[in-house]
Amino acid sequence: MALTVSDVDRFEAARPRLAAIAYRLLGSATEAEDVVQEAYLRWQAADTARIEVPEAWLTKVLTNLCLNQLTSARARRETYVGQWLPEPLLAGDPLLGPADTAERRESVSYAVLVLLERLTPVERAVYVLREAFDYPHRDIARILDLTEAASQQILHRARKHVADGRARTEVDEAAARRIIEEFLAAATSGRTEPLVQLLTEDAVAVGDGGGKVPAAARAFEGAVAVAKFMRGLFKQGPAQRALAGGSVELHLTTANGGPALVAVVGGRIIGVMCLEITADGIAAFRNQLNPDKLERATRRWAATGHGDPLLRLF
Repeated sequence: MALTVSDVDRFEAARPRLAAIAYRLLGSATEAEDVVQEAYLRWQAADTARIEVPEAWLTKVLTNLCLNQLTSARARRETYVGQWLPEPLLAGDPLLGPADTAERRESVSYAVLVLLERLTPVERAVYVLREAFDYPHRDIARILDLTEAASQQILHRARKHVADGRARTEVDEAAARRIIEEFLAAATSGRTEPLVQLLTEDAVAVGDGGGKVPAAARAFEGAVAVAKFMRGLFKQGPAQRALAGGSVELHLTTANGGPALVAVVGGRIIGVMCLEITADGIAAFRNQLNPDKLERATRRWAATGHGDPLLRLF
């Protein structure tokens, strides 16, 4: 059916919220935009005059599209080359959505997006709708065709899974910057011991190259193993320069609300390393290297201002 101007305006007003929900559910900006467009096509085909609450209808359609996508994504990720990590979003990206509460900020943090991968699609949907967008259980039940009691039980289970992986307190921005500067000094020193001292005992390092660029096929676990890996990663030399495609500038920025190192070569982002920094030290390095998942970040980087790099490599 042909949409009226009012119908189009109503959808466009809902688009930012729908896209933010989709990103949290899917962990991919590209896939989020695709399902939002599919929701628009469903809206276009619907008899909008008979839809009493368009926002609720659109949220239900979008969420179910995402649930279908998550089910197929799990099958695809079984054949994914190497480790799979979400697509990082730099500060100010509209897909990050609302950030006016601690729950909303945490729901889009890189660490939580990784933890959400452990949930079932329905658990993930309930968690996102409640924690990030404050939907009442009554509405969540209607969106997912559940009872309110089931929605509450699912949320309790999802919160526990997320909390079990987020048992430590993170540090403030100033402390994070100091720790990152110490980390870079240690990583380029060629010595393992200073790095070990900055890490938690159970630190982990994960890289996602998607089969497009070199990345470790498995995660490195434990302070010593991660420190040795980082020492090699930051080793200077012509071979490393050739692999990177030129001299690398490392900038400290924010991705998904947390500290991140952006590696830039000739204005193009070749890696976003999201760090999980706690009071006990650096707990995780999650390095997105897959160029398909860096296109949006590169466009945003080119469109915004940024200061001098913390470090130049090679």
